[in-house]
Order: sequence, then C-alpha cells, then structure tokens
Amino acid sequence: MQIDLPTLYDLIVGTLLVAAGMTLWERQAHSRHARTLGLWATSYGVMAAASLVTMHRNHFPEASGLALASLLFVLGYGLMLHGVTLLDGRGSLRVTAAGLAAVAALWIAGGTGAAPVLWNHVGSIPVALVCGLTVRAVLRSRTLRGLRARAMVIAVAAGHGLFYLARAVLTPLATAAWGPDILTAVAKVTMYEGVLYSMAMPMGLLALVREEAQSRLLVAARTDYLTGLLNRHGFFEEGPRILSARRPDRPVSLLAFDLDHFKAINDRHGHAAGDAVLRVFAETARHAAGPDALVARLGGEEFVALLPGLDAAAARRVGESLARRFTEAALHHDGPGIAATVSIGLATARAECGDLPALLSAADCALYRAKAGGRNRLEVAAAA
Repeated sequence: MQIDLPTLYDLIVGTLLVAAGMTLWERQAHSRHARTLGLWATSYGVMAAASLVTMHRNHFPEASGLALASLLFVLGYGLMLHGVTLLDGRGSLRVTAAGLAAVAALWIAGGTGAAPVLWNHVGSIPVALVCGLTVRAVLRSRTLRGLRARAMVIAVAAGHGLFYLARAVLTPLATAAWGPDILTAVAKVTMYEGVLYSMAMPMGLLALVREEAQSRLLVAARTDYLTGLLNRHGFFEEGPRILSARRPDRPVSLLAFDLDHFKAINDRHGHAAGDAVLRVFAETARHAAGPDALVARLGGEEFVALLPGLDAAAARRVGESLARRFTEAALHHDGPGIAATVSIGLATARAECGDLPALLSAADCALYRAKAGGRNRLEVAAAA
C-alpha cells in the first residue's frame, strides 16, 4: 500500500498531539518533574505546528514557510533537550537559542535561491546535533542513572540523530546520481522515520519519569525518615546480599547499638531533643563505619552496622571510636547538648555463615550483656 506525503504528515501531527496530551495528563501525577513534562508537551506541540507549516508552505510567501518550519523544528527539539537537562535541575536554553539564531542566519543569508539546499540538506544538521546533545544529557543525568528505560531513550535519540546526519550527507550524493526526483523518496523515508520517532520518543520519556518516580518510592520505603539511614526493611534486603557476595576468606562483623536511657532523654528534654540525639548518632555512625558499611536504624533507639571486610579487632576499634565520637557530638554546643552514651554488641560471622538473622541475634546477645554490665560499653559475642 502506497502512502502519500500528506498522509504521513497527518500521521506525525496526530501522534505528536496525542503525545502532548498524554504528557500533560502524566504531568498531574508527577509534580516533581512538572516543568520537564510541560516542556516535553510543548515540544511535541511545536513539532506538530512545524509539520503543519511544512504541509501548507505554499500558503506562505516565497521560502518563508520552509524557513518558519525549520525554526519550529529546531525549537521543538531544543525544548525536548531542555526538559531532559531539567531532570537534574540544571537546564539552560542557551543551546536552543544558539541553534535558532544559527538557523535563522542561514535562511537570511541564503535567501530564496538556497531554500532547497537548506531544507533538504543543511537543515538536517541542527536536528542531528540536538539529538546528540540529548543522548549526552541522558548519559550524564544523575537522576536517570540505573533506569531501564534510559537505554531505550538513548537508542531512539541516537538513531534519530544518525538518520538525520546520514540524510544531510547522503541526500546531495543521491541527488547528483539520480536527479532531483529522488528527493520525493527521501522525503517519504524521512516521514516514515518521523512517525516512528514521534511514537517511540514520547513513550520512552514517559517511561523514564514513571520509572524514576517508582525508584524514589522504593528508596523511601527502605529509608528511615528521621535519620536518612536504611530502615529494618532496607537492612534485611541489602544485608543478605552482602553476606552472600563475600568471599569465604573475607571477614564480616556486625555492631548492634542501643542508645542508653533514651526514654529518660525524651522524658527530661522532650521528643525534639530525642530526635536530635538520634540524628547525631546516625550521622556519627555513617562516618565512623566507613563507606562500605551498611548502617541502619532498626527502630526506636536501636541501630546496626554491618561491616564487610572487618574482623572482630577492627570492628571493635570502629565501635569504640563511634561511641566516643557520639558522646562528644551529643554534648557539643552545636548539637543537642545532652550527655548521651551507647551500648554496643559485636558479632563476627564464621567463614561459612550467610545467615543475617543469626549474626544479628549473636550481636544482640552481646548487646544485652553490655547493658546488663552497666551500659556505655562494648561486648563481643561468640562467632555466629
């Protein structure tokens, strides 16, 4: 079945308007990225307008219709790029403004006589360039790191950019070899590719936003709101992975913490002061345990730190240093100014141990001994 150019343009306009509507609808559910989604919806609308201007270019004087369509296409792609960069909160319209200025200058300098060359050949270069910058922005985005849909967006943007780069290079060669009639075939191929792009790119970008939102919800479900540490759910998800991934000859230790007389701190100084003490301990534990440690708040005033690569002696040094630094930080004038201490139980896993609950139980037994022995001390359990 043969499809003529007007029908292909109608398809592109339709898919872009549907994409704009879907993006605006999705915008209501993602206030965090409302500006980005608004820019993408505007981008699709601008591209639809550019397609309509192209379809009715004969209604414009001389080559002004093609010039306007070219500027609108560059603006549409530029707004899409700006939306991607805004995901990390660092968007800028300078690239779009520079692209628009360069394209306008080319059309002004070329005039009516250069319109076929500018439209069929040179006009593809800005599109290819902005698509390349979009790929670069997605690759560098911290917000999109690790998302599955990221690969799809990169593939679609890169493929679209390479298509337009090939169009800019090969169209003059094809015209020289087969004459100007080949331009009709080139236009049809371009429109076919445009229909695919106008469906795939909006779907990919919406998938990115949805997946990023789901990822943030998952992180929130595994994070303790007050301290920013992992909660019990997060600890029992991540801890077994660390135990199962370690080499048999690599030690691993666990420190169990319980803040001493924490109920008395709340009763005497108030819950706001108690929360401040918990935050001070969490921050002290995060720094004292090191970047490889898994530190979590299990609930109330109970904390744990899983220390891969540390034997009992090294873990004891970490625990004693942490206890000392916590007491100093809690008493400091910039902190809550409360004399707070912590009791600690230490357990080290045997080489074959991969059971996190058993390791935690051993550390808890040592912790109970520390509390029974007068608190503000560290006790070591038998190997779990």
